[in-house]
Amino acid sequence: MIEVIVNATTTEGGLAQMQNYFGGNITERWGEFTLTFDNDLVKGSIKCISFDWGVSLMEFDAIFFEDILFVYGNENTNPLHFSYCSQGSYQHRFGNESAFHTTEQYHSSIIVSKKNLELHALFTKGIHVIINDIRIIRTEFIKRRNNQLSELNENLYRVFMDDKDHSEFAYYSPIHLRMEDYVKTLRDLKTEGMTRVLQIEGEVYHLLAMHIARHDRYQNNDTVPSSLLKEELKIIRNQANKILEDPSLNYNLDQISKEAALSQAKLQEGFKFLYARTVTEYIRHIRLEAARDLMNTTDLNISQIVYTIGFTSRSYFSKIFKEKYEMTPHEFKKKVVYINGSDEYDAIA
Repeated sequence: MIEVIVNATTTEGGLAQMQNYFGGNITERWGEFTLTFDNDLVKGSIKCISFDWGVSLMEFDAIFFEDILFVYGNENTNPLHFSYCSQGSYQHRFGNESAFHTTEQYHSSIIVSKKNLELHALFTKGIHVIINDIRIIRTEFIKRRNNQLSELNENLYRVFMDDKDHSEFAYYSPIHLRMEDYVKTLRDLKTEGMTRVLQIEGEVYHLLAMHIARHDRYQNNDTVPSSLLKEELKIIRNQANKILEDPSLNYNLDQISKEAALSQAKLQEGFKFLYARTVTEYIRHIRLEAARDLMNTTDLNISQIVYTIGFTSRSYFSKIFKEKYEMTPHEFKKKVVYINGSDEYDAIA
């Protein structure tokens, strides 16, 4: 096993310390640092980017060819970690513990150590891991105006306000498939320059909100339905993605149930858990979102859009569109304006 000591005061400094162990090259573009390597010890990359108020993001996408133990010291800084595992698995423990806790694929965690207590993360040889890790320096973050900390549940409020690092804290979430969709969106961004930086920052705060919301559900004893297995939730997520990719098809509960090889009751339970909607409500939501996007990006008229997204009644579409967006499709379309002679459109809310 190889121990990697990381005790830098910045995320970028931590990346440089990792380079000392793993080799590879560090590049920087628009404030985003990337360490890439392909050698006998590791293959892949580690990226990081920092924002204001002590918030940063680090993403691991690598396979190690030896067991690697990251030892995070906190003599100088002690970030609060909001982590999500998209692929593979890794293990974590505090320095005063003997047993590791395993974080598996599609699971998240909220972890922070206390002063002078190391944080250990173990990556097992041969496992390809993809991990999204949002890091917050609490002493910086609590200075931010409108940080909304007062709205946190009691436990997380204490964690954020513990700027003296008196206590360690660990919360391990059950499977969280919906978060993977947003992590993937962040990972697949193709924009450049300032637009990319702003989009990354926006997605980071969105993910942070999802982590906090999941902990709220835990506090309220709203856990994964006991009747649903991890593999069944994956199947339900795949069905939801099919609807997202092509909302125009003629979906119905019976057909989806047969294709997924799950009972209608389990489908409904899974959709409510993952998306807070029934199957029918989810299909309608995705179609309305698709309609809004078509109004923003195409010259199709309302009738063409109605049939493009899978509705058969324009009057029904207009009714539910107004319920969702508080204006008729025609009113919404009128508010779409052409920007600067380009091919982009913007909807003015």
